[in-house]
Amino acid sequence: MQTTASIDYKALSETLQLEVLELKQQIEQFKKMIYGSKHERFIPSLSNNPQLALDLQAETIASCSVVNAKKISYIKSNVTIEQKPLQHPGRMKLPESLRREEVIIEPGEDITGCKKMGEEITEVLEYQPGELFVKKYIRNKYAKQSNEGVLIGELPSRPIEKAMAGAGLLAQIVIDKYVDHLPLYRQMQRFERSGVKLPYSTLTDWVSGTCKLITPLFDALKAEVLKSNYLHVDETPIKVMSKDKKGETHRGYYWVYQNSPASCGNKIVFFDYQEGRGREGPMEILQNFRGYLQTDGYSVYDIFNKQNEITLIHCMAHARRMFTQALENDETRAAYAMKEIQKLYAIERDCKERNLSVDEIKTVRQQQSVPILTSLGEWMKEQYMQITPKSTIGKALGYSIERWEKISLYTENGMLNIDNNPVENSIRPVALGRKNYLFAGSHEAARRSGMLYSLLGTCKMNGIEPYAWFKNILEKIPSHPINKIKDLLPHHLHSHTDS
Repeated sequence: MQTTASIDYKALSETLQLEVLELKQQIEQFKKMIYGSKHERFIPSLSNNPQLALDLQAETIASCSVVNAKKISYIKSNVTIEQKPLQHPGRMKLPESLRREEVIIEPGEDITGCKKMGEEITEVLEYQPGELFVKKYIRNKYAKQSNEGVLIGELPSRPIEKAMAGAGLLAQIVIDKYVDHLPLYRQMQRFERSGVKLPYSTLTDWVSGTCKLITPLFDALKAEVLKSNYLHVDETPIKVMSKDKKGETHRGYYWVYQNSPASCGNKIVFFDYQEGRGREGPMEILQNFRGYLQTDGYSVYDIFNKQNEITLIHCMAHARRMFTQALENDETRAAYAMKEIQKLYAIERDCKERNLSVDEIKTVRQQQSVPILTSLGEWMKEQYMQITPKSTIGKALGYSIERWEKISLYTENGMLNIDNNPVENSIRPVALGRKNYLFAGSHEAARRSGMLYSLLGTCKMNGIEPYAWFKNILEKIPSHPINKIKDLLPHHLHSHTDS
C-alpha cells in the first residue's frame, strides 16, 4: 500500500509541477503584454548576422492648433426661467471676432438696367488648418424693371444642407478624429477656446451627415477591393455602446480587407463592421471573391479552405510571434526557429531591394526559401515529440506544424506576401483610436467609423494628404454624377483632380 501511495504522489507531483510551469509562463506573457515592448525583436546569440526587422512603420500623430484665438463675452438673459429648446445651429450668431471672407455672388442673368434693392447674407462657418473663419456669401438682389421680379445669385451647394459647417471644417473634424485620434469632445473644447461654442450633438450630427454623403463612395470602394484576386484579411475589436446592455459595452469587430498592389496595382483597404466575430460577416463579404485569401490562424477562415476557387494561405509573422513568446520557456528551440525564420525574411528583403519581378521572386523562393521551410518543418515535428504540448514552446510548435503547409504557400507565387503584416498596419489607427475615444456610441456609429477608416486608410496607403482630399470630395460629391462616383476614390485621385 505504501508503494502504491508513493507512486500516486509522485505522479501527482509531476502533474502539479507542469501546471505550475505553464501558469508561470502565462504570467510572464501577461507581464510582457502589459509592461513589455511591443517590438518583436530578436538577435540570435553567437551570431554576426544583422537582425531582420519586420517592415512596420510607426504611426505619425499630426497635430493641429487654432491660433489667434480671441476671448468672446456672452450676455445671457434672465428674463425667463423656463428652459427653451436649443436653437437650430443654422440660426446661431457667429462671433464677430472671426475673420470674414466675403464672396460676392451676382445673378446669372443680365442685370443691365436693374436697380439694386439690397442684399441677402448667408454665413457659413469654415475652417482652414490653424484657423476658424467665416465665409460670408453676399448675394446682391436686384429688382427687375417694371416690377417684374427679383434677381439674386444662387448659393453654391453645401455638403450638408442647412448646416453652417463648410467642407473645410467638416473635413478637419473627421481628420482630427480618425487620423489624429482627437475625440469630438476635445475638439469641442478647442473650438470653444476660439470663441465658437458648438454643442457635442452638433458635431456628431455633422459627422453623421458627412458619412451619409459619402456612402456611395464607400460602396464603390468596397466593390473595387473585392475585384482583387489577392486579399489580406484580419479582424480587430471595438467597444460599442448598446441599448441592450445598460452600463456595459458590446464587443463588436472590424473585419478589415486589404488588396495587394502586386495583384491589381491599386492600394485599397476596406473596414466592415460586424457585431460579432463569427463567420457570417466574412462569408457575406467574400461570397463572390475568387483568388488568394491570406489570414492568421483563426479557425473561422477555415470555411474558405473548402471553396475550390479560394486558396487560403497563412502568416509567417504569427508563427514567429509564437516563438518570440517561447524564448523564456525554451530559448534553445525558440531561438533556432526564429533564426531560420529570419533567413526567410532576409530572402524577402533581398528580393525587394533588388526590385525583382513576380516571376523572379518565385524563382528565388523556390531555390532558397523552400529548402529552409522543408527543413524547419521537419525539425519542428521532431522537436514536438520531445516536449510538453501545453508548454509555451509546445504551443508555438503545434501552431506552426498545423499550419505549415499554408504558411509555406507564399513560395508558389511571386505576388504573395510572406505574412499578413500589410493589413495589420492598416488596423493600427483603430487601436490608437481606442485609447482616445474608448468606444463607439452605437452600432451605427461604428459602421460610420468603418467608412471613414476605409477611405482615409486608402489615402494613407497611396500617399495622399487626407485633409486636402477629403475637403475636395465634400465640395464635389453633392453634384457629382453617381455613375462616376468611383472617380473620386483616393487611388483614382490623379484622374479626377482639377488642374
